Amino acid sequence: MAATTTMQWAPHDYQLLAKQDAYKTMEAELKKLYDTAPEDDPAKKETLRKDFEGFKKLFTRFLQEKSPHINWEKIQPLREGAVLPYADINQRELTPEVCSNLLSKLVVLKLNGGLGTSMGCKGPKSLISVRSGLTFLDLTVQQIEELNRKYNSEVPLVLMNSFNTDEDTEKILRKYKSCQVKIFTFNQSRYPRINKESLLPIATDVCESNLEAWYPPGHGDTYKAFAESGLLDQFIKEGKEFVFVSNIDNLGATVDFSILNHMVNPPNGPMSEYVMEVTDKTRADVKGGTLVGYEDKLRLLEIAQVDKDHVDEFKSVTKFKFFNTNNLWMKLSGMKRLVDKNELDMEVIVNNKTLGDGLGVIQLETAVGAAIKNFHNAIGVNVPRSRFLPVKKTSDLLLVMSNLYDMDNGFLDMSAKRQFKTVPLVKLGSHFEKVQEFLRRFENIPDMLELDHLTVSGDVTFGKDVSLKGTVIIVAEHGNRINIPPGALLENKIVSGNLRILDH
Repeated sequence: MAATTTMQWAPHDYQLLAKQDAYKTMEAELKKLYDTAPEDDPAKKETLRKDFEGFKKLFTRFLQEKSPHINWEKIQPLREGAVLPYADINQRELTPEVCSNLLSKLVVLKLNGGLGTSMGCKGPKSLISVRSGLTFLDLTVQQIEELNRKYNSEVPLVLMNSFNTDEDTEKILRKYKSCQVKIFTFNQSRYPRINKESLLPIATDVCESNLEAWYPPGHGDTYKAFAESGLLDQFIKEGKEFVFVSNIDNLGATVDFSILNHMVNPPNGPMSEYVMEVTDKTRADVKGGTLVGYEDKLRLLEIAQVDKDHVDEFKSVTKFKFFNTNNLWMKLSGMKRLVDKNELDMEVIVNNKTLGDGLGVIQLETAVGAAIKNFHNAIGVNVPRSRFLPVKKTSDLLLVMSNLYDMDNGFLDMSAKRQFKTVPLVKLGSHFEKVQEFLRRFENIPDMLELDHLTVSGDVTFGKDVSLKGTVIIVAEHGNRINIPPGALLENKIVSGNLRILDH
């Protein structure tokens, strides 16, 4: 390999020799892997070299960190103005001309590296049908196209793919050629999974088809991968100034003019290079990352960084009131500065996995929100819950497919017919985990406009035109099956395994 990373160790480290040995052994194994790459594909070898250099830096930090946990005593209260209420930045009326000018400075980047395996689907998660036969990607393209049409703008859509999603995504992009949206893609890095015991790569060949030997290293890789793709420099040259980054499966993560205007035209004080959208924490969000003061900077604190003695305190909805939606707004010049000067400092996340054959492996990852402490004048904005509408499970899918939401040009909004703007709590059992099985169990999606809480457990199916109101609990005991008949109205009911329907 052409370039090497020199290891810098802190003095007096009692594990110094062991760590140096682990690093040298890793470096030798990566050299062996690199040498298996075909000589007739220089582009692939260069990509591999960059990936391995990035991985070595992450592995170095993994070895050097004495503890993954934060020093709890050093956590500070959030400074005044660190998190702004959305209402404070949503006060200015924006004309169509102002909106058009704002959009001329914007790039939209969607994180598209995930697979749909957790919901029983093959291929990229972004290609799962979520509403009226439209996929996450369809809805995203529709949203950007509508903005470009309405404001005569040219907002580009950028997809950060992984090696897991790139090929399938590229095939599907052909159908958007006639759309009024320029779509760009780039791939995040591909790092080797390492054996938990030996701390060595489990891959033996870079060309092998064993995908389990490799992984995409989390969305913290966005900065480096975006820069190395050439797109960061390209957009800056074209006059773009800001990028809106979000998960493609968050259907609430749409372009927000108030936040963008606050960055472009700060009402007082210096411009923020980075805005993280946070929203009020509920009991369902206690594991979500939160913003804290730490060493006089704004910092994202994840549950993995909290030692077990403080986990309950971390989960408190009174002490830590917000959680990170992963809707992030950044100034492109700030991103470029941090990448060029190698000043991005994101905590290493150690993700333990067990492969199909039972082998324990480690994935070293970083989170895109962890870089908040590196940007100038970074702030949080406490946004409405409607901007956080992720689809991680089929229970989320049921909500967005229902009449709780109206859809217009790819945008989902809570129905005006729903009296309370809170989202019902829905818990579906293991029979509903996979999308195909979930769809088979509903002849059509029930009326949920007046639903507060739904729990379904066991072998349950729903006929056509069922209405669910208030709190509904349906439990089919093992060996029993419950068929909710067509046209049924269940309001504050418990339906048990012997089909008795009780008032709740």
